This record gives sequence, C-alpha cells and structure tokens, in this order.
Amino acid sequence: MPMTLTAPTGRFQMITAAFLAIAMAATVGGALGFEHLGGFMPCKLCLEQRTPYYIGAPLMVLAAISGGLKWPSWLTRGLLLVGALLMTYGLVLAIFHAGVEWKFWPGPTDCSAATMSITTDAGNLLNDLNSVRPPACDQAAGRFLGLSFAGWNAVASLVFLIIGYYAAFARPEKRA
Repeated sequence: MPMTLTAPTGRFQMITAAFLAIAMAATVGGALGFEHLGGFMPCKLCLEQRTPYYIGAPLMVLAAISGGLKWPSWLTRGLLLVGALLMTYGLVLAIFHAGVEWKFWPGPTDCSAATMSITTDAGNLLNDLNSVRPPACDQAAGRFLGLSFAGWNAVASLVFLIIGYYAAFARPEKRA
C-alpha cells in the first residue's frame, strides 16, 4: 500500500520533528558560533546556505506541536515533507558551494559577505569599510577531515533530508 500524507501519524513523527528542529537549530547555531565567536566571516554562499535552516527549524517545531496535539496527519506529515524539501535545497546549495571551493565550477561573480564586523565608532567607520574584505566563495575558511564548512553542511543536509522524508512517509504505528 503506497504511503500518503493523509496516513495516521503517531509518536514517531512528533519525536522526529522535534529532533529535526533541534538538529537544524544546532547546525545553524554552530555556523553562527563560528562566525561570531570564532571570527570566521561567511561569504555570500555561506549565508545563503543558512536559509533552509532558518525556515526549517521553526517548521519542525510546528510539526512537533502538530504531532503532539494530534492535529490532522496531513499537516504533520506535510510539514515534515517541507522540512525535507528545504534540506534538499540546502544540500544543493552546499554541494554547489563545495564545488566552487574545489574549483569544479565558478561561483557567483558578486560573492561577498553581506555582514561585516565593523566598528560603531563613526570616526573609524570609513577606515573599517575600506579595510574589511569579505572572503571569496571559492576559498574555504578551513577544512576538517578534508571537508570545508560547505562540505559538512552537505553531510548534515543529507542526513536531515533522509530523516525528514522517512518520517513524512513512514507507515503508521501499529496500535496495541
């Protein structure tokens, strides 16, 4: 029997949505930590890769609430599906960025960071604007176990999308 979004939901969907909410928030929180605490200035593509997480984490909170309050199953499963689709988009962005870093293809010509850490002292503002140079998208800020931040984002997005699709289309739990 093919699984549809209208199939009954249960504890599995609620727990999975809560897990995805926490995991997505932790992932984007880690990126923000590397930026604001670690001093890694993100490039344009880095910032774009955060968007699926900014949208997905609150949606997964809503999916967990939907599952917990026994709202219509199509809503819970639909929100899980949207989360999985967002992570699919995130995977595409991450693979594109990693490919740019590895010089497999060119990146955007306007690749510069939208946020810059500059002074709030008006006297130094112009000097800071002239001295701060955002990173280029084709240069990884660093690598861990051979992967850049974009590479690790691809891994996280892949894991989250698999979990999301599975939860959206999982068979209903057997009632005891």
